[in-house]
Amino acid sequence: MQIGVLALQGDFAEHLVLLRRLDVQAVEVRLPAQLDSLDGLIIPGGESTTFGKLAVHYGLVEPLRQFGQRKAIWGTCAGAIFVSKDAHRDQPLLGLMDISVARNAFGRQVASFEANLDVPALCQVDPDGRPYHAIFIRAPLIEAVRGQAQVLAKLEDGRIVAAQEGHLLATSFHPELTEDTRFHQYFLQLVRSRM
Repeated sequence: MQIGVLALQGDFAEHLVLLRRLDVQAVEVRLPAQLDSLDGLIIPGGESTTFGKLAVHYGLVEPLRQFGQRKAIWGTCAGAIFVSKDAHRDQPLLGLMDISVARNAFGRQVASFEANLDVPALCQVDPDGRPYHAIFIRAPLIEAVRGQAQVLAKLEDGRIVAAQEGHLLATSFHPELTEDTRFHQYFLQLVRSRM
């Protein structure tokens, strides 16, 4: 199995470290041709408008869309915005997941926070069912989930912070900044389901 991490900007290095801890071959992706050998792709946190501009510049938007129609993609934080169909602003999006996402919904950097989440889907990789400790940094909010998309996790107040649509995954938070590999393991299950 080979997993790519979009390395245009943002915290791609942390995802690479976690994937390698799981004995997965992980590679940086910057050009369309690098998608050809991949079984799955992670789009990391960063700045969603910058992602879009760089993806357009490097001719990645349509290749990424085509990849996501066949294989698993996981967008974390800004990556969740980039995979969505609606971000309430004019910016390049992949339009793969039928979700609406509001960027910086929780405020500026100083409003960053951590929360324990109940994520029943993670019992597929670890049956003990313990809460997932999530780190939110200038996080987006998944405002609406439509069609085949479904909610994976909410904050205590009911706001959606993780969603899945088939082989596509979106999280508002940064799993790569924790020692907990369960979300990465869950994503790898989605990857295997498309191999």
